[in-house]
Amino acid sequence: MYYLNPNIKDLNRIFDQNERKDYLRLDLNENPGGLPEVFIKKVLNQVTPQMISQYPETLHFTEVLAKHLHTNIENICLVNGSAEGIRYIIQAFTAPKGKIVGVVPSYFMFQIYSEMYGRDFIQVPYHEDLTISVEDIISHLSEETQMLILLNPNNPMGNVYSEEEFKCIFKACQEKEITLLIDEAYHYFYPKTFIDYALASRHVFVTRTFSKLFSMAGCRLGYVAGHPEDIKMVQKLCTPHNTNAFAMKFAEEILETPGMLDSLISKFMEGRQYLIDSLDYYGYRHKGDAGNFLFIEPKTDANKIVERMKEEKKILIKSYPQVGEFGTCLRVSIGEKKYMEIFMNALRELDK
Repeated sequence: MYYLNPNIKDLNRIFDQNERKDYLRLDLNENPGGLPEVFIKKVLNQVTPQMISQYPETLHFTEVLAKHLHTNIENICLVNGSAEGIRYIIQAFTAPKGKIVGVVPSYFMFQIYSEMYGRDFIQVPYHEDLTISVEDIISHLSEETQMLILLNPNNPMGNVYSEEEFKCIFKACQEKEITLLIDEAYHYFYPKTFIDYALASRHVFVTRTFSKLFSMAGCRLGYVAGHPEDIKMVQKLCTPHNTNAFAMKFAEEILETPGMLDSLISKFMEGRQYLIDSLDYYGYRHKGDAGNFLFIEPKTDANKIVERMKEEKKILIKSYPQVGEFGTCLRVSIGEKKYMEIFMNALRELDK
């Protein structure tokens, strides 16, 4: 007989159908400039007919990545973007109707996957001043909690966790036998990492992506880091050949090209500082301690600014409702200084 999973039937999903080709795209936390064209051509020159015709082999790149992370290949599982890794961890380490705790707002796929698999997602809301306290998070944990999910830095708020705060969270999870997942999609924009906990401890995972600083959102590549015994469970859920050869080739070249990562970080930091200085100068309140994005409180209507940015300036940004004391505000991805100059000039013209 026919069957449809009721969790899927009732699941609310929004799919991106926008054509963004000719726009300055500051709406999805991508690098608007991308990788240097010379670098891209250099990598593409290494593509062979065999590379395209054969199924991708992951061992070599896993070894390259393990060396970069100062760990072993057994501690890493390659995935098709970190979202796939998050999905597998939820599948493997929580049960139907199991309780998953997460801060909101955050990356929406945490809650989507929880609902998709019939889990009970328990929300820990931000305060009106857009802060979150470790005490609030820990107070939501119980003996029935199966997983705690955090971002460091968090998207979209941009807050981070200190070493002292994380130790408190880690201790609480260990005491209550709660699997801890830390998504570090915005690592490198904020260098503090908790990956050592994942590499050394059971039931602790770190997920990362090559979509953000590495500027490879179009290639789809990420990884899960954790204890070898836990990584084995994640790998069992992976589809065959889930990571493609192009993505691994580009990621390898970025990791092994001297100065490439430093250059990407430097250009980003210059753009971020310019944007912050400009917003301060023109009297805009903003929020985003880390990550490659900022919340901006406009002087007029946020939704109208988003519409006019798209129609008049060919710039894509987002508006967010009910962002604490900011109300409805703008969320803008950060890129190189030249792109931030274009955005700031447009904002000054439209927001008045």
